[in-house]
Amino acid sequence: MVNNLQDTTTLSNGVKMPWFGLGVFKVEEGPELVNAVKFAIKHGYRSIDTAAIYQNEEGVGQAIREGIKEAGISREDLFVTSKVWNSDLGYEATLEAYETSLKKLGLDYLDLYLIHWPVEGKYKEAWRALETLYKEGRVKAIGVSNFHVHHLEDLMKEAEIKPMINQVEFHPRLTQKEIQTFCREQGIQMEAWSPLMQGQLLDQPVIKEIANKYNKSTAQVILRWDLQNGVVTIPKSTKEHRIIENADIFDFELTKAEMEQIDDLNQNHRVGPDPDNFDF
Repeated sequence: MVNNLQDTTTLSNGVKMPWFGLGVFKVEEGPELVNAVKFAIKHGYRSIDTAAIYQNEEGVGQAIREGIKEAGISREDLFVTSKVWNSDLGYEATLEAYETSLKKLGLDYLDLYLIHWPVEGKYKEAWRALETLYKEGRVKAIGVSNFHVHHLEDLMKEAEIKPMINQVEFHPRLTQKEIQTFCREQGIQMEAWSPLMQGQLLDQPVIKEIANKYNKSTAQVILRWDLQNGVVTIPKSTKEHRIIENADIFDFELTKAEMEQIDDLNQNHRVGPDPDNFDF
């Protein structure tokens, strides 16, 4: 059982990654972004997830610098993730994209760097670049995002280093059982984006009933379900009270029957694009 906000999972290369963190998808540069990241650090979050395409790496970097100073912690206490965008998938282009992200963030290294989407014909060269960065000690861990099982199998045929993370859309309407099983068997840690389905599940009756039993919010129940599935999760919020509430999930545990009830809500329904059919 994950017992607190600083608890970590050990990736296949021995690097420790927090089970829980803050995502900043679609949070624009500016005070709201900076404050959100600083709130998270202040209240004990140690994992921050951004991406080149979010166009907010500079603000995230500013918030990290200010946040760690105010919290009295060091850069090494944080786990920072970014992702290479589709237009930069290629060996040299990916290496350059990494340098650009580091510069914007104002960091010397990333804890985790991901290929954002499995663009056909391009992700293998990008992966070769990630392997180079990893071998050179420029990044602590490397992985992918939005990869189906067949993408992972294709990549792993030629990869020297197996992805350590696969970050995918994951919530009670999209339980991704095939990917969960494959990643578990291969020692790849699964991570959830959009764990609350962009708020669409907060009035779901089954989840509300479970939430009432534990005197928790539906969001807290879903996030607890994530962790008990062995899935790292990074809910997004910019409001301090919500950032605190999202992380208040370590004082209860769902029963096996409740986990199954939530699993049964699956409809293979996505709020984001299908990795087999996306156009950007």
